[in-house]
Amino acid sequence: MLGLLNGVLGGALLLAGRKLFWLFIGTLGFITGVQVTASFLHGPDWLLVVIGLMVGIIFATLATLLQRLAIAIASFLSGGYVSMALAGMLGFEHGSTTWFVYILGGLIGIVIVSFLFDWAIIVLSSLAGAALIIRTFFAQGGSAQLTFLGLFILGVLVQGTLFRIEKREQTKRINVGE
Repeated sequence: MLGLLNGVLGGALLLAGRKLFWLFIGTLGFITGVQVTASFLHGPDWLLVVIGLMVGIIFATLATLLQRLAIAIASFLSGGYVSMALAGMLGFEHGSTTWFVYILGGLIGIVIVSFLFDWAIIVLSSLAGAALIIRTFFAQGGSAQLTFLGLFILGVLVQGTLFRIEKREQTKRINVGE
């Protein structure tokens, strides 16, 4: 059940993370809630899902009410999650460096978003979506890395194209209104 939910959320982030900003933040909250709970509590999957959903709902609510704070949190969480996923693919997932990698990735995520918000959300949500899909459906190795790269590129292309179309339509509306 958790795998299917992660796959669906990964696909939504991959293709619409920028447009569905609240879902992007809520998904990252869900993932973080499940991971933190799993590291402290070794219970049934349904309990992880319930706690993850509660954390995700809190983050999605924050995304709609406190967008700037939510952007900073999402940037940190997605940067941290992606750095952990990449470290896992490279075989560095265990040990004392885990939290260092997460925090460093989170800080890098914040820096990226502060300079290029829309494109950063596109890139980070595509990375997070690809990572969720890979971790759910693929084993580690060469095929997982190539699939991750392909999914990431697909997500950036789809979301980037939709973003450019949206910007073009906004420009047309502004020019017509003059």
